[in-house]
Amino acid sequence: MNIVESSLWRRIQADLSDQRGGHFHTLAVMGMSKNTGKTVALNHLLAQAASAGVAVGVTSIGRDGEDRDQVFFVPKPPILVWPGTLVATARATLQRAKVRYKFLAATDIASPMGDIVVIKVIDYGEMEIAGASRGSDQRKVISRLQQCGAALVLLDGALGRSQHASPAIADGVILATGASIGGGMADVIRKTRDRLAILGIAPVDEVTRDRCEPLFAKGGVAIWNRHGELLLQAEIATLNAASTLLQHSAADLATIALSGAVGRSLWQALSTLAARHPGLTVVVADGTRLFIENSDLVAFHKLGARLLAWRAINIAGLTLNPFSPMGGSFVAEEFLAAARQAFLAYLVSDVMSAPND
Repeated sequence: MNIVESSLWRRIQADLSDQRGGHFHTLAVMGMSKNTGKTVALNHLLAQAASAGVAVGVTSIGRDGEDRDQVFFVPKPPILVWPGTLVATARATLQRAKVRYKFLAATDIASPMGDIVVIKVIDYGEMEIAGASRGSDQRKVISRLQQCGAALVLLDGALGRSQHASPAIADGVILATGASIGGGMADVIRKTRDRLAILGIAPVDEVTRDRCEPLFAKGGVAIWNRHGELLLQAEIATLNAASTLLQHSAADLATIALSGAVGRSLWQALSTLAARHPGLTVVVADGTRLFIENSDLVAFHKLGARLLAWRAINIAGLTLNPFSPMGGSFVAEEFLAAARQAFLAYLVSDVMSAPND
C-alpha cells in the first residue's frame, strides 16, 4: 500500500516513535458540528496507520459508520478499516460489517446494541462502530484494545458529546471544523477559535494542583480562602452546586474546584462570586466539562477571575472540510491558507489534499 504521509500523521508517528515516550497513545477525533469531516479525518488516520504498519485500534463513544446522517439524512462516508485494524464495537454492528474479522476478546461492557467486543479485521472494507458511552467504560475498552496489541487507539466522537476528548481518557484531540458550521469562512474560523478557547483553558499551577488534588480524587466541589484553608468540600453533583456555592459568598473566597460539568446556572453563580471576590480562581476538570460560550469566558476574565483546568487538553491538530452538503462550500486552498494564518499555534491540515499539505 502506497499512501503519501500527511503532516498530521507525521506528527503523530514522530510522537509514537519518540524514545523518551510519546504522548499520543490515545487520540480523540471530534467535530465542531455535523459534516465537518470527522469521519474523513478518522479514515485518513486509519489508512495512514495501516500504510505505516502501526497497530491501531478504534472505537466510538456513540454510533458511527451509518449510511446516512441521522440528523440531516444526507449520505455520509462510512468508516473504512484495514487488515489488522483492531475494533471495539457492539455485537449488533458486526451483523452489518462488510469485512471479515476474527473475534479477539470480550470486555464485559454492555450497550444498547449488545456487549462490546474486540475484533481484528481481516480485509479492507466498511464497518459501523458503536462503543461504550460512559467514561469509565471507555477507559476499560482502551485498555483492552492496548492489551490486544494496539499501539495507537483512535476514539470517534458523537454529535454534542465531547467527554471522549477529556485528557482523563485521551492523550490528544483532533478537532474537525468546516464549512457546514455556516456563516462564511471568517465566521467558521471565529467559531473554531471560540471552541479552541474553551477546550484549551490553561492547566493549574503546582500550588493550586496540590491544593485541589483531594477534591479531584473524590469528586464534588470545594472552596478555599486566601490562606489556603478549606472552607467546604462536598461530594455533590456540580450541576446542582450553584446554591451551595452562593451560600459562601460572604466568606473570604479565593479558590473553587469543581470536578464535574459546568452548566449555565452554575456558571452564573461562579460569575456572581467572581464579581464579589476579585482574583477568584476556579478549577475545572478540563475544557470538555464546560457548557458555556467563549463570550462567557471573556467576561469572566474581565472580572479579574481565573479559570484553570485540572488536566489540560492537548490539541494534536485541526482538520478542515471546505465542503458543506447544505450549501456554502469554500475553495479548499483558500480555506486552508486562512485557517493556517488564523491558527498559527496549531497544526492545520486538509486531509483530502494531504500530498500537498
